[in-house]
Amino acid sequence: MGFLGKLVRFLLGPCSKPTTTGDSESLGPYGVSAATVGVSALAHDLFNFEITSQVPEGLSQHVVSSKKAQANWYRKLVEAWREAQPPPRTTEEAARLVIQTLNRQQKADVEGLLAFYGLPLPQTLVQVPAEVPTSLPQGVQFEFQTLPVDAKAVADGDGLTVYVSTADPRESSCVPSEVLMAAVRRAKARAKKNYTRADELHKKITDAGYRVLNIQNEEILARKCRIRLRGIDAPENAMPYGQEAKQELVRLLEGKCLRVLVYGEDQFGRTVADLHCNGIFVQEALLKKGAAWHYAAYDQRPEFARWEKEARRRRVGLWASSNPEKPWEWRKHRR
Repeated sequence: MGFLGKLVRFLLGPCSKPTTTGDSESLGPYGVSAATVGVSALAHDLFNFEITSQVPEGLSQHVVSSKKAQANWYRKLVEAWREAQPPPRTTEEAARLVIQTLNRQQKADVEGLLAFYGLPLPQTLVQVPAEVPTSLPQGVQFEFQTLPVDAKAVADGDGLTVYVSTADPRESSCVPSEVLMAAVRRAKARAKKNYTRADELHKKITDAGYRVLNIQNEEILARKCRIRLRGIDAPENAMPYGQEAKQELVRLLEGKCLRVLVYGEDQFGRTVADLHCNGIFVQEALLKKGAAWHYAAYDQRPEFARWEKEARRRRVGLWASSNPEKPWEWRKHRR
């Protein structure tokens, strides 16, 4: 694997580190297996190829065709990956994309490429029906996982900023090439202790909506995402109980990774979502603690009304006040 490819793999997160547990015979040359990060490894190498036109070193040990033929495969795979809607998120989906894109190539080459990334071979794939998972609430468009939440990123009782690792397969296929190149060049500048240049490059990354985060001594390229919790409305920071509501959300989320179920965007460009944290449905916890109102104008889920009613009855949180002001009315009067 070339220097640029190694840097990209290092920058794009700890998930690309070799796996050291399990059956070593099932691992590809990067230490990835069908149970780990073969999808991310393939996505990163496709972007590396798009930038450098170089196929990964070591691939020739797994396939029979020439490097010229390998480059042709990667050109086809880059195009197929870009056109996939949504892009592959599982090892099975990635394997199917490879098999379909390279269906005219020799069987030994296709199977060698799959083995190189620890992806399932054709004979091991099972047919998966193309339907939305029934476990997701109605209206959810997709979901993603976040990196640990910083307390300073919680804006108020119902909004925060999160970061999503670009090692996530959904993310890795969408990172602009100029952001990847800036991340690579920043790493080179830091290695040479040229911190002024590194800071300039990081500004370019942040201006594009990304950031390089240091998490447990790992540098991770991540996308910034502003979240608005769906179905609730917490007191604004300047309102009575506003700071308490914010701190309640901090206590729930600080230092934890979140499962984000996305419904869409609001008029401010924020992602409207349900949040789950360590098995806790965050909106449920906030409503039951009296840290937010049910925002019935935008969400009619009956359980939200029930949880608010329960908190009102117990007079907890903002309901300790006899007549708390509704946050949407408070905002209206100040426009």
